[in-house]
Amino acid sequence: MHRSRQTARRTARRTALAATGAVAASTLLSWTGSLAAASYFARRVLTPDPERPDDVVVVAVADGAVTLAATVDTVAPGCYGLWLDGGAGHARLGDVLEREGGIDHGGTVTRKLLGVDSGRLEPGPARWNQYFYAGTPQEALQLPTKTVQFASDVGDLEGWLVPPAADPTLPADTDRWAVLVHGRGARREECLRALPALHELGYTSLIPLYRNDVGAPPSPDGRYNLGLSEWKDLEAAMLHAVESGAQEIVLFGWSMGGAIVLQALDLSWLSDRVTGVVLDAPVIDWADVLRHQAAAHQVPGPVELLSRRLIGRRAARRLVGVHDPIDVARTDWVSRADELSHPMLLIHSEDDEFVPVGPSAALAARRPDLVRYEPWQVARHTKEWNVDPGRWDRLVREFLTR
Repeated sequence: MHRSRQTARRTARRTALAATGAVAASTLLSWTGSLAAASYFARRVLTPDPERPDDVVVVAVADGAVTLAATVDTVAPGCYGLWLDGGAGHARLGDVLEREGGIDHGGTVTRKLLGVDSGRLEPGPARWNQYFYAGTPQEALQLPTKTVQFASDVGDLEGWLVPPAADPTLPADTDRWAVLVHGRGARREECLRALPALHELGYTSLIPLYRNDVGAPPSPDGRYNLGLSEWKDLEAAMLHAVESGAQEIVLFGWSMGGAIVLQALDLSWLSDRVTGVVLDAPVIDWADVLRHQAAAHQVPGPVELLSRRLIGRRAARRLVGVHDPIDVARTDWVSRADELSHPMLLIHSEDDEFVPVGPSAALAARRPDLVRYEPWQVARHTKEWNVDPGRWDRLVREFLTR
């Protein structure tokens, strides 16, 4: 009987140890899986993706009209563009003329064809261009354009320089400059929409590349830093403006370009030259954007939170591929609203599917003394101008001539 009880106790201990080991192994596997998922999500956010595949189908082309397969983008109101022939060609599209069927279920939409700038517009694949314009300011808008270079800590960067319109009431070399910053993964053409208004108001405009852009030097890690290093490239562009005679600088930023502008206002020794800021669909708080994108891609909340912690930890640099930790908290300008001191026009659509409008509205509520907030409806991410270019231009003119 005594030996039987000892045997039973030994069996129970072995069973308990086995169960504990199984739980530990399961926990380890779960943690390893979460770590891998969080690392992957972080890398996706931080890694430039220069290759953009065709994403729309041209069904038919007629005089003054083009029919496309219906998607969320192709049925949107406003004016847009199409990249043709893998990006070598371009066409400009206007209002929707007719729709048949639903989105992504064999439906089509016919839009007004405003012009073919280059290449051949014919049935087949194409790529949606939210910028509307394509090419240099000279090619797209017939504005005289020079290509200039300026040095940043990653190497020489290039910018498009557009002088102001000739006006006898303005000095020949104006001391008012605008520096325009495009968003994450975008092209410089994103900024062209602002040029006509700036040109007419007598601003010299500079549209720079920044690190990791196609045609620009990479950062040391080849990763986006969410504005926390890219601001140095904006500062280099601002320095070029100052050395060229700028006394006043207005900064424009779209999407992540807004995050870059906000960091420059905080960290650059040239921020006292900035007299105004115009932000379009800006990233005011990267944590909010990351939470939104995780939910949109069905990434569990704990995995998204872990990814933010990883990119901020020096010990996890190799996991996420960054050279220096990225402190996402430094990009929360709702919390840091009291640190802002520059007048700002903030344009953001309530229907933005990529960068939620909440932080923009919250920042405006925190700093009504500085921020003029203009909400849009219907427009998707950074497409406020496309939906209502007249209103966009009017607001910018009013802000700059206040």
